[in-house]
Formats: sequence, C-alpha cells, structure tokens
Amino acid sequence: MAFEITSDCISCGACVDVCPTGAINQGDEHYEIDKDVCIDCGACVDTCPSGAIIDK
Repeated sequence: MAFEITSDCISCGACVDVCPTGAINQGDEHYEIDKDVCIDCGACVDTCPSGAIIDK
C-alpha cells in the first residue's frame, strides 16, 4: 500500500520531520509522497494534524 497526501494538507511540514526515508517533499499546492521512496511505515499518518494523509 502507498500513502497519499490529500488537499486537506495545511503544509505544516510535520510529516517531513518524521519520514525516515525522506519520501515527502513540498509540491506545487501541498506536500507530496514519493511512492518509489516510501516504505509504508505510517509515521506520517500519525503525525499529520489535519488528517490529510490516507492509505491508498
């Protein structure tokens, strides 16, 4: 499974700080997860204050 950051993202950067692989980067409108780098650990999901990260 891969995680996805939805448009509910408030671009706070909390997920970036906890990602062990550096798979999360600022996109044009909000942060995005590089599915090729993501190891599906879920650390970002638990950290997101707006609930914008979903299991896809």
